Amino acid sequence: MKDCNCGYCMRGELLDKFGIIICDLKVSTLILFKEQSHKGRCIVAYKDHVSEIVNISKEERELFIEDINNAANAIHKAFGPKKVNYGAYGDTGCHLHFHLVPKYEDDEFEWGSTFAMNPNRVYLEDEEYKAIIEKIKSNIEN
Repeated sequence: MKDCNCGYCMRGELLDKFGIIICDLKVSTLILFKEQSHKGRCIVAYKDHVSEIVNISKEERELFIEDINNAANAIHKAFGPKKVNYGAYGDTGCHLHFHLVPKYEDDEFEWGSTFAMNPNRVYLEDEEYKAIIEKIKSNIEN
């Protein structure tokens, strides 16, 4: 099931506003969040337009959690954050997804506190996005 107003479902211009597809995983898509205040911040979006994790089968839920783990592991290997924060929201978008936000101790911006949804501080050039994507992609387990 897809929602024509959802960036995760429709991709293209709707997704381009905030993210860049890295790759498809078992039951989800890994997306680089364009705002990179936290180097390597990503989103793992479930393949179908469902609102809640309780709306998918046990098997799909296990695969989705494996996808999140795979992405987090790749972020840890690529950038070595001290911690990855996980956020699952969707009050407005209603598409099941998790934000994976790497946290670094030397980051005076937010170390020791909850991450800002969109701090609007750091946007990169295309080549910089490509380099981050390649680092993450090279650490994804197939």
